[in-house]
Amino acid sequence: MPLATGFYPGSFDPVTNGHLDVVRQACRFVDRLVIAIGVHPGKAPLFPAEERAEMLREVCDPVGTAAGCAIEIVTFDDLAVTAARRAGASIMVRGLRDGTDLNYEMQMAGMNDAMAPDIGTIFLPASPNVRPITATLVRQIAAMKGDISSFVPAPVAERLKAKFAGG
Repeated sequence: MPLATGFYPGSFDPVTNGHLDVVRQACRFVDRLVIAIGVHPGKAPLFPAEERAEMLREVCDPVGTAAGCAIEIVTFDDLAVTAARRAGASIMVRGLRDGTDLNYEMQMAGMNDAMAPDIGTIFLPASPNVRPITATLVRQIAAMKGDISSFVPAPVAERLKAKFAGG
């Protein structure tokens, strides 16, 4: 069986248990998983890309090691398919929480296929316990001093608490 590289793009602001669920599942299908942080100059993320990369390494490296899958963290500021090709990926990895995600992701997969027919897309359904988690909701709950411990890995929860401690 040839070695396969998967490319999992996202903002990961912050890394959630949902993201970790996708990483766990993707590691079953690829030998190398490139987790790619999208960086867009017009957007103001909660965490800078470097800190998101640190969080991803901290929580995803053990998952990759346990699965025998090499994990690599990169940033990109161009099209995901362009970055995937640059990373040597043959598979685009996307997580699905619900039907709304499916509709959007099907459109993206179609457009990506038109631009890069050599890169396939696999959809990984979210495990039931992480389906409602979104990074946007996690940020909102954290900003209002809510308990986010069941939505993000412990190191990410600590960073979020520190981020919102002053206000």
